[in-house]
Amino acid sequence: MSTFVCTNQQTEKTSDSKIGVIVSILPQAEFVERVGGDKVKVTVMVPPGASPHTYEPKPGQLKEVSRAKVYFAVGSGIEFELAWMKKIVDLSTEILVLDCSEGIEIKEGDPHIWLSPFNAMIMVENIYQGLVQVDSVNKKYYSENKNKYIEELNKLDEELTLALSEKKNRKIMVYHPSWGYFTREYDLEQIPIEREGKEPTPKGILNSIKQAREEEITTIFASPQFDAKKAEVIAKEIGGDVVLLDPLSKDYIENMRKVALAFSRDLR
Repeated sequence: MSTFVCTNQQTEKTSDSKIGVIVSILPQAEFVERVGGDKVKVTVMVPPGASPHTYEPKPGQLKEVSRAKVYFAVGSGIEFELAWMKKIVDLSTEILVLDCSEGIEIKEGDPHIWLSPFNAMIMVENIYQGLVQVDSVNKKYYSENKNKYIEELNKLDEELTLALSEKKNRKIMVYHPSWGYFTREYDLEQIPIEREGKEPTPKGILNSIKQAREEEITTIFASPQFDAKKAEVIAKEIGGDVVLLDPLSKDYIENMRKVALAFSRDLR
């Protein structure tokens, strides 16, 4: 996997300490913990409820960076990393920064690569390779954990394919366009209300109402990290509901099941 920044000397983890690992978002923490098990201590930069589009790290988090051996960056262009990665890396001359997105086909303007089980498998493989790079002694342990988790992700993919495959209407309306990789993988289409990171104008809201009616859409999917008031306005006008789906939930597999179930209920 590609390396953004490399240390002058790779240091093996001692037997009585855990590897300090930094990740940007909660789903990555799940991936690292499932591969690294009891060999890693993970610090998440963007905490629960915060948005990676706007979050600024706290001093305590930056202190953890200075102690860590590896930072697994999402690498797909999330705004938190674009704004803070250079500053974070400058805190430590010893940290190894690795790109979780290597091998993934990036959609321009859409950093949400983890919201696809297939992409998640690639990210997990990249994390495995990174952990082996800093701690080759425990390669077998990491390999066993990785293989078990990827098997679970494969089963998840099969479940989601089955849940979504027989729906005739393939369009969902979302407030923030987080689900492009998910919809690409399962042959769906997301219709975003917010476009290019901008709040919808009154005209944009009217257009969304019109399109929802034309497509017979009755649910607006929003994220808890964003204000849902304008989504509620649209839902009221179409006689529908707003359903919150969290693109940053740490419990990755269960969350993807929840997302698929919510989408399948709305699709007909």
